Amino acid sequence: MKRLLPGILLFLLFSVQVFAQKNDFGKELYVGVGGGALMTTVDFVPAVLQKSHLGIHGGISAKYISEKNLGLLLELNYAQRGWTEDFPPENGFAYDKTLHYLEVPFMTHVYFGRSVRFIINAGPQLGFLLGSSENMNEALSADVAARREENPDEQIGMQYVLEPRSFDYGLVGGVGMELKTGAGNVELEGRYYFGLGDVFENRKTQENFFFNRSAHRIIEAKLSYFFKVK
Repeated sequence: MKRLLPGILLFLLFSVQVFAQKNDFGKELYVGVGGGALMTTVDFVPAVLQKSHLGIHGGISAKYISEKNLGLLLELNYAQRGWTEDFPPENGFAYDKTLHYLEVPFMTHVYFGRSVRFIINAGPQLGFLLGSSENMNEALSADVAARREENPDEQIGMQYVLEPRSFDYGLVGGVGMELKTGAGNVELEGRYYFGLGDVFENRKTQENFFFNRSAHRIIEAKLSYFFKVK
């Protein structure tokens, strides 16, 4: 992954530069930074009861306005995704898993207005897993171990033992507002990510196959600052 990161950065910069060269009517080129909060779940089939898992995300951006009301937005972000399971209070169980991703959204950028702009962003997004961490309390750990010992042939608690896939992809879209100032532009945006890939393998030929579906569902809030470079 460390070798992959410089290549992704070069790809983002090259894509913006090539697009700008092919469009002589380009007016605005910006670079920026941004970040915010995430509320994430995983769409498991068979179902796993969950509540919202909170995380953070942030990174760098390049935005090219190719013509009036239209442009491209490229980003390179770090994001904390995952899920938090929802158990009955009387059980005393607790579990959450955080998946750390490098995200690369490539979006069409639409805006309306001048000094204050209404913005719409939408497009595909790629994700590369950097690592994961989990928290399971002793009560749940003991319960899972006891149930596995009692029924060794049943697949119990597979979401705790399966290894997540290293690659993810899906669609992301958002709406928000942009304020243009002499010191740069400030954007506040809400986004939704619909995962098309799965966290775990879903092919029945896979040795550790269990979930038919395990896709990310993410609600994002993001605050960004851009400054004009061209």
